[in-house]
Amino acid sequence: MQPGMKRNLLIFGAVAVVLAAGLNAAEGMISGLEIKPVEGWLVIPFVLLLGAIAVMPFISRHWWEHHYPKVSLVLGALVVAYYIFVLDNIPRLLLTSHEYISFIALIGSLFVVSGGIHLDIRGKSAPYENVALLGLGAVIANFLGTTGASMLLIRPFLRINRFRIKAYHVVFFIFIVSNVGGALTPIGDPPLFLGYLKGVPFFWVVGRVWHIWALTIGALLLIFYLVDVREFRKIPVSSQQQAKRPDEPRFTGLHNIAFLAVILGAVFISHPVMLREIIMGAAAFASYYTTRAEIHTKNEFNFIPIKEVAILFAGIFATMIPALDWLELNAETLGIVTPAQYYWGTGVLSSFLDNAPTYLNFLTAAFGLHGASVDNLQHMHAMLGISSPESLGLAVPLIEGAKAITAESWKYVQAVSISAVFFGACTYIGNGPNFMVKSIAEQARVECPSFFGYVAKYTIPILIPLYALVWILFFR
Repeated sequence: MQPGMKRNLLIFGAVAVVLAAGLNAAEGMISGLEIKPVEGWLVIPFVLLLGAIAVMPFISRHWWEHHYPKVSLVLGALVVAYYIFVLDNIPRLLLTSHEYISFIALIGSLFVVSGGIHLDIRGKSAPYENVALLGLGAVIANFLGTTGASMLLIRPFLRINRFRIKAYHVVFFIFIVSNVGGALTPIGDPPLFLGYLKGVPFFWVVGRVWHIWALTIGALLLIFYLVDVREFRKIPVSSQQQAKRPDEPRFTGLHNIAFLAVILGAVFISHPVMLREIIMGAAAFASYYTTRAEIHTKNEFNFIPIKEVAILFAGIFATMIPALDWLELNAETLGIVTPAQYYWGTGVLSSFLDNAPTYLNFLTAAFGLHGASVDNLQHMHAMLGISSPESLGLAVPLIEGAKAITAESWKYVQAVSISAVFFGACTYIGNGPNFMVKSIAEQARVECPSFFGYVAKYTIPILIPLYALVWILFFR
């Protein structure tokens, strides 16, 4: 390990220990959280940061790569200072700090562990083999996360299709592995883990969305197969015959599956505060130090992607606090009142903004619409249909003019959950792995569509009709 990287990891570990001690000491303050009214203009830093993330890489990638830490942390610091010195609401900041650390601990540990597993596939792939690999990626995305599954499979996928690689291979990989595949568990995609941190039970999502997931994944694999067969038939017959005799795949670094199991087990730990995150961090460190350097080299593994995610999401988590508070207190004034409207609203914004904060904003709005708090576990259970509103005394709205929680209120959470994950595939910037996959493909000299070419050639004719079908069948 390079001295600079080792120093950075030690500093990060020391900071994590200090934060863990502070959050444990302040657990009582977090439980006494109060949402205080905020001015609408406080959402400006949040809008500016998301706008910069979406636009700046296309305006001046060099400038953004060098200055994004300053933009993210300065905008976040402005909101933090306001909550400390003006609103005097430190418990709100402590709660968000805990959620941020939990989020980064999961994403980072899965990133490190998946980077220690190398899949070596030689030979040439036929269409049915591509479908099998993409289907496998959709499943394991729920255990490694969409980021981990993408980083594990994208290079082998490009390699076995090298003899006939086209842009659509990369796009469908983004559709299936980097996004839609991870809709079943909180580990699968960042938005769902944020919901888990708010109190959505781990297995609630899969129980409510598995049929939507199966339909959508099946449709995408079928469309890909039809396109791939058509293109496969255009290559010479000799190449087609070679593609029917691929080598057996070989895995190295499989000891990291044990560390993956530790991380998955830690997800279910909630007390004491920060024990879950410490276990995840320890598993990641152990994985990194016990994985041979040659495996990391083959995977072209480095910490740059997770460093960027950690810095940008530090700003996102801080700047979105006023937006979440405002939505919770004013959701009934927005005019978005049905699960279908939440499905399309979450989806449209998740296409162009990061889908994790978009999910949390609409989840909070759904609770606020019912006069409930997303940070109250009793309200959460009533909204999800786990407990009856009557048994918790929530049969009437908690806020005058709001909707009452009913036996059908869980559909709002279902709509937001499925939409945030699915629509993240609509653009390169909708979900974190999308741009990483594009970057890796371009480094491999695969010609990928431009930002607008991606939307015009693939999103509009393929995803939007499919998502409209989901709306008609399940939310209309």
